[in-house]
Amino acid sequence: MEPMELRRAVEAGRATASELGLQVDDVIVIHNSDRVALRLVPCDVLARVAPSGHLADSEFEVEVEVARRLADVGAPVAELDPRVEPRVHLRDSFAVSLWTYYEPVESEIAPTDYAHVFLRHHAALRQIDLTAPHFTDRVAVALSVVNDGEHSPELSDPDREFLSDTLGRLNAAIGIDKDGDQLLHGEPHPGNLLNTRRGPLFVDLATCCRGPVEFDLAHAPEEVGEHYAGADPGLIHRCRALNWAMFSAWRWRRNDQMPDRGHWRVEGLNQVRAALDRCGPG
Repeated sequence: MEPMELRRAVEAGRATASELGLQVDDVIVIHNSDRVALRLVPCDVLARVAPSGHLADSEFEVEVEVARRLADVGAPVAELDPRVEPRVHLRDSFAVSLWTYYEPVESEIAPTDYAHVFLRHHAALRQIDLTAPHFTDRVAVALSVVNDGEHSPELSDPDREFLSDTLGRLNAAIGIDKDGDQLLHGEPHPGNLLNTRRGPLFVDLATCCRGPVEFDLAHAPEEVGEHYAGADPGLIHRCRALNWAMFSAWRWRRNDQMPDRGHWRVEGLNQVRAALDRCGPG
């Protein structure tokens, strides 16, 4: 967010928590992109704030509902703040959700621990009944961005053809067999797994989708899949290439707001090609 919008978002998070009876003497910006994460002290709340609109409100509502259901079955996820009603609050054109703040542990999460928390999380996801799109629906949106020059005007014709072909082929190859599909986190990359004193906890829960567990594993460091019982290494490689292709598609959107977008546009395409090389012939 730009400085003026960020100041308004900080005030929306502070005022929302204060009116709900939580003490807020200071606000620390933890993350700033198209939405922000704020630590409110001394009440130790994590406030997630985004400009209010149909998409942001819907995503926040999904995230709150998923978090509530997963907490009920003991999933390794960050929990909503128990002192306030579990819902999305609207204030000054912003959507606000309030979460428990977890002091981070600086050490890295070992691949074996990452795989173990995946197993627990996937088991918990199988226990809840939630309507969620298939991962192929997400690929279809990425394809629409790539194939429409108005949505991705700066994408060169060769790269457009490369991304379109990659997304289409991998989507067809991975999505053909749905027998083993289940509810997934959707984007469980290392940035969405907090290392806390309670152990690793997943965050950003609005990305739930259905698909093979390998789709989730492909977001993690490569060593993690080796410790996940029953995972298909070849399918993980294909899913990783697909995930990088979708990541690259988002970076070429006209209105993408990811910091250092120019770097990630180039790096995304490089990562797609590297991931395809690891998939081997065909």
